[in-house]
Amino acid sequence: MQRLLAMLHTHFPHFATDSEGEFSIEIDPRTVTPVDLGFLRGLGFNRVSFGVQDFDPRVQKAVNRIQSFEHVRDTIVAAREAGYHSISADLIYGLPLQTVASFRRTLEQIGELAPDRLAVFNYAHMPHIFGAQKQINAADLPDAAGKLQLLQTTIEQLTTGGYEFIGLDHFARPEDSLVRHQREGTLYRNFQGYSTFSDCDLLGFGISAISMLGGCYSQHEKARSRYYKALDGGGIPVLRGIELSMDDHIRQHVITDIMCNLRLDLDAVSARWHIDAPAYFAREWQALQPLAADGLVQLDGQRLNVLPLGRLLIRNIAMIFDAYLHKAENAKRFSKVI
Repeated sequence: MQRLLAMLHTHFPHFATDSEGEFSIEIDPRTVTPVDLGFLRGLGFNRVSFGVQDFDPRVQKAVNRIQSFEHVRDTIVAAREAGYHSISADLIYGLPLQTVASFRRTLEQIGELAPDRLAVFNYAHMPHIFGAQKQINAADLPDAAGKLQLLQTTIEQLTTGGYEFIGLDHFARPEDSLVRHQREGTLYRNFQGYSTFSDCDLLGFGISAISMLGGCYSQHEKARSRYYKALDGGGIPVLRGIELSMDDHIRQHVITDIMCNLRLDLDAVSARWHIDAPAYFAREWQALQPLAADGLVQLDGQRLNVLPLGRLLIRNIAMIFDAYLHKAENAKRFSKVI
């Protein structure tokens, strides 16, 4: 908390008095009290997101994250009383010992808490990257078909319960700004998720944090020792970075349009980027044909529309336009989409 205060005071002196900005903080509900939430609100944070994952006791024990429904409920109530403008909750499907029945109960419970936004993420089991996952018994994980059932159940139950399905893993109340921007065709997605702010810079603070400035991405050191060694030496603890090429920018625009607005107009791409988009994406358009045959997308001339079934596999559709995935030599580097 002291480091957070120091950073805000040094770099964002008007943080607490800015009435127009959106300042969000992600919190583990096990680690805060109502007093903490009030203090953070006083600092200027006006949006808060709580990591819930699952309410089922067996699932919580399997992932070593124990938190009762009552505690999460009281924490969300405290956040409302503290005056946060928006409250979000994160769930995860595909966890060990999860079943459709158990997750349906979790969805019912989260519905009772009525957060403004919900993110329901797909669990990616990568113990070779995340050491803590080595404690999870892979035999307890649902298979691909089971995860698809969990996703379908999530969409059906949340939309029936009054939420709008934004896409991928995000849901929001009808009055939320995400829903309005999607209807207006101005929704944006960055590496942190869906956003109503397009093409804005992102500054990352802390170990492994990612920043996006102009046409460049950078990531801080992942190792604590190297991170602080760089800072103590008066340097910037950047581990790696990349400057986007023109092809990267074009594909970023195309993928964003598909994932946010569920459509793509190649004629519009041609006009915006001054290219012959049908020729530029001829290979990708051909690769979409099997998806069209399976009822995931509709191809009408130079236009693509994602169909309801395709929304379940929107990543697969967008991946066709990702040049880096086609260049990858080792598919194990990437988590499965379902």
